[in-house]
Amino acid sequence: MPRRILLVVTGGIAAYKSLELIRLLDAAGHRVTAVLTAAATHFVTPLAVQALSGAPVYTDLWSLTDEQLMGHIELSRAADLVVVAPASADFLAKIAAGLADDLASTLLLATDKPVLVAPAMNVRMWQHAATQANMATLQARDVRIVGPEVGAMACHEFGPGRLAEPPAILAAIEAFFSSGPLTGRHLLVTAGPTHEPIDPVRYLANRSSGLQGFSVASALAALGGRVTLVSGPVSLPDPPGVGVRRVETAEQMLAACEDALPADAAVFAAAVADWRVATPRPAKMKKSAGPPILHLVPNPDILATLSAAGPRRPRLTVGFAAETEDVLAHAAAKRLAKNCDWVVANDVRPETGIMGGTHNQVCLFDAAGREDWPRMPKQDVARRLAIRIAGALAEGTA
Repeated sequence: MPRRILLVVTGGIAAYKSLELIRLLDAAGHRVTAVLTAAATHFVTPLAVQALSGAPVYTDLWSLTDEQLMGHIELSRAADLVVVAPASADFLAKIAAGLADDLASTLLLATDKPVLVAPAMNVRMWQHAATQANMATLQARDVRIVGPEVGAMACHEFGPGRLAEPPAILAAIEAFFSSGPLTGRHLLVTAGPTHEPIDPVRYLANRSSGLQGFSVASALAALGGRVTLVSGPVSLPDPPGVGVRRVETAEQMLAACEDALPADAAVFAAAVADWRVATPRPAKMKKSAGPPILHLVPNPDILATLSAAGPRRPRLTVGFAAETEDVLAHAAAKRLAKNCDWVVANDVRPETGIMGGTHNQVCLFDAAGREDWPRMPKQDVARRLAIRIAGALAEGTA
């Protein structure tokens, strides 16, 4: 079904990709109206955008013609979805703070329609605490996020911050409009390892690739859910249509999960480190000093903390149990000890190839007992789990 998309293009070298996005949206049958910030016009011209969209392009809050009938109000409310692509660090800060000093930021403040942003910026700008705080604020307001991706940038640096490719942004837009059994639900997913610092260059970690958790997030979004994915350090691209928070440590992961609540269901697929160094060394330890003695202390138990009874507890909490011996016994005990509703157990001995691999073989434990699943790609495990979660929420059994 064709939709009306209000596309806001902000300044940055990635703005040129907005032309490809408009072409893809048009080919998919959507109607695009574009707004360019002053900075964006240095990278793409209104004429090029208008030629591809087939509609007038708006740039000026003070246009007598456009504003005689409060044009920014009409623009902000006539669309089915507002998409900001690329969304610069500056523009994200503006809308997080509620500023309205140009046409683009004013219509974001005036809109009563859903918003999807596709961040694009230098890796250090993306990782800066201010940007991450702004993203957390926007996610708390139900702003959807696609990307950024990890990759090479125009500034010759490499890392997260690269604009999601236009097909991925289109997929996120299509996913937003798709209806499914999880439409209207908020799902929280954790994925990947955590890195617990020893000194500025060393850390404690594990072999988790994050693929299973990322696959679960994608599968839940495909069923129409609004998904927040909290991920430790991995090299996977952000799933289209999923809001992603990148963290390093277990303490950061817990804080990000608590910020994401409330949620209808939470799937804790991350391989969180059980221990951390009590006091990481401020400088790199030298080999000449001899083997270090590390004083380890327990990390917070994210699954147990968020499964504890209380008003913000998700209706359904799902833990993962990665074991190398007595898998079934340990998993059954974990479900009771952590007070979670389900536990997905797997055997991660090296010979299974599961941790860091592409396939998984799991047993699902719930109050009714145990359900054995055959070995299959992690994406298929995720789809099967997502369907089961949707069913439990619909039936009110969770």
